[in-house]
Amino acid sequence: MADAGGPIRTAACACGQLRLRCEGDPARVSVCHCFACQRRTGSAFGAQARFPEAQIVGHEGHAQTWTRAGDSGGQITFHFCPVCGTTVWWELDGLPGYVAVALGTFADPGFPPPVISIYEARQHPWALDPGLDIAHMD
Repeated sequence: MADAGGPIRTAACACGQLRLRCEGDPARVSVCHCFACQRRTGSAFGAQARFPEAQIVGHEGHAQTWTRAGDSGGQITFHFCPVCGTTVWWELDGLPGYVAVALGTFADPGFPPPVISIYEARQHPWALDPGLDIAHMD
């Protein structure tokens, strides 16, 4: 899926103070149903786009960081806006050379869709249900 040299995509926090620019398509887009992602996002799951570091073309603003251990014992360092609290990107020490970016920070309905879903044993039974009655709002 990765395509360096493609469009520049900008991820931004809710207040716009923190931005990350990525070039091209992500290497992988996924959703995670682990409890840590549920707590981090305040939602039923987290969604991420993983980019090779070479495709990160810059960031603007000030980020705070927070590091926690993952289920595997590896460290994950989250970069978030100290003003609005939005997590914009994170790095996993078990996956050097890649940056994960919170999918919603791109605010782009045309963004490539997730192709992988993990921690499905912790998934809310209704999450990502294609049978949901969708209310369309502009």
